Amino acid sequence: MSRVVVTGRIPETALEKLRAEHEVDAWQGPESIGREELLRRVAGADAVVSLLTERIDAELLDAAGPQLKVVANVAVGYDNIDVPACTQRGIVAANTPGVLTEATADIALGLILMATRRLGEGERLIRSGQAWKWGMFFLLGSSLQGKTLGVVGMGGIGQATARRAKAFGMEIVYQSRSEIDPGIAAELGARRVELDELLAISDVVSLHCPYGPATHHLIGAEQLAAMKDSAYLVNTARGPIVDEAALAAALRDGQIAGAGLDVFENEPSVHPGLLELDNVVLVPHLGSATVETRTAMAMLAADNALAVLSDERPPAPIN
Repeated sequence: MSRVVVTGRIPETALEKLRAEHEVDAWQGPESIGREELLRRVAGADAVVSLLTERIDAELLDAAGPQLKVVANVAVGYDNIDVPACTQRGIVAANTPGVLTEATADIALGLILMATRRLGEGERLIRSGQAWKWGMFFLLGSSLQGKTLGVVGMGGIGQATARRAKAFGMEIVYQSRSEIDPGIAAELGARRVELDELLAISDVVSLHCPYGPATHHLIGAEQLAAMKDSAYLVNTARGPIVDEAALAAALRDGQIAGAGLDVFENEPSVHPGLLELDNVVLVPHLGSATVETRTAMAMLAADNALAVLSDERPPAPIN
C-alpha cells in the first residue's frame, strides 16, 4: 500500500477511490494548506494529488523523497508544476484535460454576454438601491450577431467557446500554433490568422492559450492599443497572460470597451485599477466550478495517480 498526499479538499468520491487501494493523507482545512505544512506532509509520499494553488517545485519534490512516483494535478493547466524538475527525477506529472472543456467555455460565453450587455453594471445598480427607469439609451450594450470573435488558443476550450459564439451569430477567427482539424474549421467557419490581425479585426478577443514564458503578458499595452475601441477582452485561461496594469489603463482610457476576467495575474489579488472600473466583469476563477466538472476532474486525477502507482500509463500524462 502506497501513501498518497492530497494537498487540498476534493470531492469525497475521489478520496474514496484512492482510499480503496492506498493510505491517503488529505488536507481538509477551509483555507489552502500552508507551505511549511505541505512540505512536512509530502515527506515519504508515493503520490501527490495537487491543486493549482500549490507550487510543486524542486523543493517540494526533494522534501517528498526519492520514492515519489507521480504528481497528479486537479487542473488542466499545470503552470504550478515544475515539469522539468519532475522529469529529471523520474516523476510522472499528469493533469485533467477534457473534463472541464464545456464548463469553462460556458463561463467564457457568460463573460462575453456580461461584458457586452453590461449585466454586471445593471445588477450593481439595482443592488445599490439607486433610482432607475427604462430609457432608450439606458445602459446600452453591444450585440453579438454579425460580430467577430477572435480566439487565441484553439484547443478544446477555444473550440467549444467558438461553437457557442457561432450559435449567437458570430464570425470566428483564431490564432493557434497549428491549424485545427479541417472538418472543425469548416463547421465553425473559422479562419486562422496571426495575432496582430486577430486583435485588429475582432469585436471580442477570448483567451484560451496555455500559460508559460512565451505567453506571459501576451496581451499588454501594445496589443490592447491594436484592438478596436469598441472591442472586448475575455480571459478564462491564466491571469498572467494579460498585463493587468495595462488592461486597467486601456479600460480607463477607453482604448477598449470592456473586459471579462475569470483569472488574475496574482490570484487571489486583483489589480486595484480594475476594481474601480464598471466596464470590467470580475469573477473568482469559476471556469470549472460545477459539481459535475469538479468531481470529474478529481476522479481523473485519482485515476492518474492510481495508474502510476500500479506501474501503468496514466490517462493524462504531461511529461
